[in-house]
Amino acid sequence: MKDIKRILNLELPPRQSAFLWGPRKTGKTSYLRKAFPNSLVYDFLRTDLFIEFSKNPSLLREQLLAQDSNVLDHPVILDEVQKIPQILDEVHGLIEDRGLCFILCGSSARKLKRGKANLLGGRAWRYEMFPLVTAELGDINLLRMLNHGMIPSHYLQDNYRKALKAYVQDYLKEEVFDEGLTRNIPAFSRFFDGMGYSHGELTNYTNIARECGVDSKTVKEYYQILVDTLLGRMVEPFKKRQDRGVISRAAKFYLFDVGVAGAITKRHLKEERGELFGKAFEHFLFMEIAAYNSYRELDFDINYWRTKSGLEVDFVLGRGEVAIEVKGSSRVDKRDLRPLKTFVETYSPKSAFVVCNERAERVVGKMRIVPYREFLQALWSGNIIR
Repeated sequence: MKDIKRILNLELPPRQSAFLWGPRKTGKTSYLRKAFPNSLVYDFLRTDLFIEFSKNPSLLREQLLAQDSNVLDHPVILDEVQKIPQILDEVHGLIEDRGLCFILCGSSARKLKRGKANLLGGRAWRYEMFPLVTAELGDINLLRMLNHGMIPSHYLQDNYRKALKAYVQDYLKEEVFDEGLTRNIPAFSRFFDGMGYSHGELTNYTNIARECGVDSKTVKEYYQILVDTLLGRMVEPFKKRQDRGVISRAAKFYLFDVGVAGAITKRHLKEERGELFGKAFEHFLFMEIAAYNSYRELDFDINYWRTKSGLEVDFVLGRGEVAIEVKGSSRVDKRDLRPLKTFVETYSPKSAFVVCNERAERVVGKMRIVPYREFLQALWSGNIIR
């Protein structure tokens, strides 16, 4: 597999512990082994370790106290820590009493929270690993990114369709069902399919509930499962002032990877045009913005704006500081600019962009029309929002 240098910067001062969360196969384990080559690693995906430590979490303390002090100068890595919530009590004690530091890695904190596990009370910093981003790749092959997705192994292999199909099925089984996050397996499976087809649109809980044969409250809980397991993100509407003409309640939902979204809907893009391409393109840019926000530790809001008459701006960043409209077309005309122009006139953002497939950058009024390659380079250089 091609060696890709990841952007995540997990540098810890002495005696500082950390949680590293991220969906399966995004590269957490590989990253930690490279970044901390001298650390002890306990991988609870290993059945023997899982059974042994589930029965007796105190084994962690007993084994670590038997180690030489120079070994414990490095963080101890517990991989898939959510599988054994009770072990966090031992981790807490070792941090407080022995001054050890840990990197606690997993794909979801939901099981820990539901089980009222010890989340260390702020003693561990939180980091998140995303799928690949363009700043890690150098060359950009747009159709490959949209079809394969950005999970490292999927992006790099040619036979990606089987890999994506297996990944979606394994996630349904391992991440949701095996963790006991829901017991109604048929209903959640129907929800997962229905969610895929409404992906990136205004979330209508009632319609999805009708398709799944459950109530709206259950559908909201299913979405929360996906958010808590880092399988997706909600984007709330932009609300700067009271305006009856603006949608202020319905959120949008985006899965964590554009390839996974394509696998659920059996989408395969052959050219950079059309409605399906446009939706995938928007999703891809959202994930780039979300990853940039997390990796640079900026914590700006990401919203969308839409009027009840149908005018929409895809992403509003930093409480209205930046407005971004995404167009998959290779030519943006005046009609395409109307929603963003209305937003600019109403809220006066510092900058407004139309990110598209045009070849050259241009300016129309207070709006900047930017080819996506230039936009992404500017984003990761800190020139869009910082």
